[in-house]
Amino acid sequence: MPDSRERLIVALDVSSAAAAHKLLAAVDDSARIYKVGMQLYTAEGPCVVRDLISSGRQVFLDVKYHDIPNTVRCAVMEAAKLGVRMLTVHAGGGGKMMHAAVEAARSTNPTTMILAVTVLTSLNERDLEHAGVRGSVVDQVSRLAALAISCGCHGVVASAQEAGTLRGELGDDFVIVTPGVRPAGSGHDDQARVVTPAEAMAAGANYIVVGRPITEAADPGSEARAILAQLN
Repeated sequence: MPDSRERLIVALDVSSAAAAHKLLAAVDDSARIYKVGMQLYTAEGPCVVRDLISSGRQVFLDVKYHDIPNTVRCAVMEAAKLGVRMLTVHAGGGGKMMHAAVEAARSTNPTTMILAVTVLTSLNERDLEHAGVRGSVVDQVSRLAALAISCGCHGVVASAQEAGTLRGELGDDFVIVTPGVRPAGSGHDDQARVVTPAEAMAAGANYIVVGRPITEAADPGSEARAILAQLN
């Protein structure tokens, strides 16, 4: 059985490197992979990524690139040079953009995985309808995931509510990273499609991303260990 510490991604959704290091000390060895998202990356830049990697931790750089293919290609090359393990792009950017991202990572650092974000876990079907997308959330996730895999992406970011469908349609030869994970009994915050850690694993997710339930806990380390217990 895989080490559950390799499946939990702790989101460092904080505003400074000092706050990030405080969380790292609290979580200690309960996780191997840490998410650096737009907030921390905007505040501290690539230095925080370099620091994490130099300390032996793996980085999931979740900045969700979505731009013309050449711009994304150049950005992915720089991220891959940093040595990040995972990197996100928006599947909605289209096939040319995702293919450019995959090729940039492959040529710069083949160990960097390109993950395509399908439908944000804060969105529901009414939100999609307002944005001009017809059909169910799972239909849209399936369309975007199939496109991402065909473009060579290593995996997708999707709610566990769609993970089972993706496994059934597209098989097991790609990675599913599931955000919007909340331990049983915790609040949903601004997430619309939420599952527990155990539900995410049962649905076929390879990794779960947990932020506020850990980062806002009185004892982040204890909360991280409790989540690990739910993954076993």
